[in-house]
Amino acid sequence: MIDSTYPKSFASDNHAGVHPAVLEAMTAANHGDAPAYGGDTWTATFEQRVKDVFGPQAEGFAVLNGAGANMVGLALMLGRYDAIICPDTAHIATHETGATERLLGVKLVTVPTPDGKLRPDDITSRLSVLGEHHQPQPRVVSISQVTELGTCYSPAEIAALAETAHAAGLRLHVDGARLANAAAYLGCGLDEITTAAGVDVFSFGGTKNGALAAEAVVVLAPSLASSVPFLRRQSLQLASKMRFISAQLTALLTDDLWHRNAAHANAMALRLADGLTGIPGITLEHPVESNAVFARLSVQVAKALLDRYLFHFWDESAGVVRWMMAFDTTPDHVDDFLNDIRKAAT
Repeated sequence: MIDSTYPKSFASDNHAGVHPAVLEAMTAANHGDAPAYGGDTWTATFEQRVKDVFGPQAEGFAVLNGAGANMVGLALMLGRYDAIICPDTAHIATHETGATERLLGVKLVTVPTPDGKLRPDDITSRLSVLGEHHQPQPRVVSISQVTELGTCYSPAEIAALAETAHAAGLRLHVDGARLANAAAYLGCGLDEITTAAGVDVFSFGGTKNGALAAEAVVVLAPSLASSVPFLRRQSLQLASKMRFISAQLTALLTDDLWHRNAAHANAMALRLADGLTGIPGITLEHPVESNAVFARLSVQVAKALLDRYLFHFWDESAGVVRWMMAFDTTPDHVDDFLNDIRKAAT
């Protein structure tokens, strides 16, 4: 439990509050009555903003949370005997309590990767079972952007995965819980790592980037969009007072608020990583390409820091921790943390 005895949390960007502009958007939507279940003007505005950002073929659907966004998006592309190829670190494989297998009834074919990123060869190496009726059939490739190890796929890397998947008759799905952080790190538009790269379906995360509770499923393959309203309702992801969900997402997609929030969080991660240089016994485990810092340090030092700060062990046996920054992490938060890290390490 977080209380006033803790300074800024470095456990998750989910621990952060709500950006003032998002709260203002929700307050503005809180006047009078409006049709329920997405029949309101705020949802219409959000849907148009998705087209403005991702292209005229993009269809956006607001949902309540990231796991739900993944379930709806993946369900669009899967049959009863199908399989999903994904990294072994994928959120759908590690942190959604088996929702994909339980709710969609499909198999996850996980691939070990050193950095959380799939390569085209990882896809082709799992395709020998195509047409074999004793085996689940690979139908979707799912990646995370940003990956669970804080690394980012370049537009070219995503395009190569899409080309490989499509050549084999598979679709490409992106878990975009931190899509904004990836685009900010890469210095590109959101469309360059989705629409232009050949992605079929992806989620756009708002909750980790300043929203209260808002994610979106975005469908780029025209033949799939008509099924979303039914799957969203069946998956318990259709909010009755949808205007408050849509207003949050519209706020993030207005005047590049998504970018400002993500770029700031990324910058705070770099500030922390740079400050770790020279501290004895601490090394970076992965490149800092987003708002995550993975560091290796002694378990004793980590536990000393846990007496005052909130963060998670990624691999306690190896002494690897994950430190996350958010849109409201300040330079003072980072510098105070670094001072305490130095004291604990020395």
